[in-house]
Amino acid sequence: MLRIGVLTGGGDCPGLNAVIRSVVRTASAHYGSEVVGFRDGWRGLLEDRTTPLDIAAVDGLLTRGGTTLGSARVAPERISNELPQMKDVLATHGIDVLIPIGGEGTLTAAHLLSQAGVPVVGIPKTIDNDIDETDLTFGFDTAVSIATEMIDRLHTTAESHQRVLLVEVMGRHAGWIALHAGLASGAHLTLVPEEPFDIEDVCRLVSERFARGDSHVIGVVAEGATPRPGTMDLRDGGVDEYGHRRFTGVAQQLGAELERRTGKEVRTTVLGHVQRGGTPTSFDRVLATRFGLHATIAAHKGDHGQMVALRGTEIELVPLEKAVARLKTVTPSRLAETAAFTG
Repeated sequence: MLRIGVLTGGGDCPGLNAVIRSVVRTASAHYGSEVVGFRDGWRGLLEDRTTPLDIAAVDGLLTRGGTTLGSARVAPERISNELPQMKDVLATHGIDVLIPIGGEGTLTAAHLLSQAGVPVVGIPKTIDNDIDETDLTFGFDTAVSIATEMIDRLHTTAESHQRVLLVEVMGRHAGWIALHAGLASGAHLTLVPEEPFDIEDVCRLVSERFARGDSHVIGVVAEGATPRPGTMDLRDGGVDEYGHRRFTGVAQQLGAELERRTGKEVRTTVLGHVQRGGTPTSFDRVLATRFGLHATIAAHKGDHGQMVALRGTEIELVPLEKAVARLKTVTPSRLAETAAFTG
């Protein structure tokens, strides 16, 4: 029997509640263990704000988006500087193992705690699908499904008005959402952070499509996409307090430049947070549940300093140190696969 701590860090994501439910049900039903939730991610751990979690508390969470524990971003240096305080809070509540659920920042903090001697089992969470060492993360399928549905709807209005429609989707450093949604929706153009675009190439694609009689052009643009140096100016938004680049709307700026150079009417749609809100898909519910189950098993087996990961169809454990060593970005081979379906 253990006393397990759980927190959700970073941006919210469809499937977080399913993970919390899975951890609580597995810990309680299989091991007779107790689970304590820390509110608002690392901030709740730093400020000692907890809530008890039992089976009754997680009833009905499987289908709910967001996170019942809440989430908040905390500056990395604060986590580094206040490790002793976090260890004291964990000790005060008798936490034997901490299960943090989050993306790169959360898992990096989890690795720091692990190095400081805290038993930790991490669960990867990011709709961008950019955590290394796992084939997929929950939330990604939901985000792609939402983006695909929205782009499907935009095809018809673009056709009716002979327009260029650019759809901006999430993807700070990795273009997985743009890649999958673009391919699934039959987009004519997909721009991702991994491959800077040339404005001349984009203009040529648009002009050639209309020249051969096509009625519209749909482009999917990841929020982190950038132009090749010297090809187009992009406003610099600087960085926020957490060291993240502030985006200034690449799709809108690209649209204005396209319209000026080609003379075609361009409209921009930014999907934003709608991609990570609402009910998770069945795939994400299952993956989140399996992650929670195997993380709880690992906690009870003493497999600490690990992260659960999907490898093929199986859930495996990988060292946190390896999981946070780099981001998983779109590979050249995956980009090449889309070439026959664009233009």
